[in-house]
Amino acid sequence: MATTPVAGSAPATLEKKPVKFSNLLLGAGLNMFEVTTLGQPLEVVKTTMAANRGDSFAGALSRVWGRGGVLGYYQGLIPWAWIEASTKGAVLLFVASEAEYYAKSFGANDFVGGISGGMAGGVAQAYATMGFCTCMKTVEITKHKIAAKGVKPPGTFETFMDIYRKEGIRGINKGVNAVAIRQTTNWGSRFGLSRLAESGIRSVTGKEEGQKLGSMEKILASGLGGGLSAWNQPIEVIRVEMQSKTEDPNRPKKLTVGTTLKYIYSNNGLKGLYRGVTPRIALGVWQTICMVALGDM
Repeated sequence: MATTPVAGSAPATLEKKPVKFSNLLLGAGLNMFEVTTLGQPLEVVKTTMAANRGDSFAGALSRVWGRGGVLGYYQGLIPWAWIEASTKGAVLLFVASEAEYYAKSFGANDFVGGISGGMAGGVAQAYATMGFCTCMKTVEITKHKIAAKGVKPPGTFETFMDIYRKEGIRGINKGVNAVAIRQTTNWGSRFGLSRLAESGIRSVTGKEEGQKLGSMEKILASGLGGGLSAWNQPIEVIRVEMQSKTEDPNRPKKLTVGTTLKYIYSNNGLKGLYRGVTPRIALGVWQTICMVALGDM
């Protein structure tokens, strides 16, 4: 079926990216690179601030350093962050690419197509691979609270098996609904805002709609999309609280997204829901550059 070209520009042909094993490997590889470089240190600082909501950014850096120097910033990297990264990257690129293509085939513009792809990819990530990995990473990062009481914390797999014996699959996937909300809003925002930024860059530089951007233009658009996507930080703080090993008699025994929100707000107010937003912005920029800009390139 012929398309009517827009005046003054060549019609952009919608191409469906083929589903290749190499594309899945690319997604896994990019995510492994992201988490092993800046990703995990920023994740650890962000999670530490969200779990210890009285800490400043400098205080969180000091707390993490006190847990083992440089290695403290890589707590939870092996095996949980690597398992998560190697699977969720492939899931994200595959599902987001398919969803974005079908959204555009129904007439969606770049912005709506990007949001659709990102949201679908984020939900797929959360329920397919991220639930138990995110839970175990948070347990690893927050179990130093047990050590502070003079009790030696159990090892990684001992902790995993203990949670599994006591609470089963539900226990090791604790907070998965909060993860799903976070991921769908994360990647919906990141892809959508990145595509919007790309359109703005094309307009400023005089490029036609659909015309490819240069590498630095892609990175700039992805950085903007990633940084602005941190608006949903309250969902991340709720997720960390649901998965942390904090012991507080005032904490609800059965944590849902709603009861956790109420608990955090009653203890720390609105400010508490935005703890860790600074490292989260940096993490969002880095993740989006890796998965959107480098993925597209």
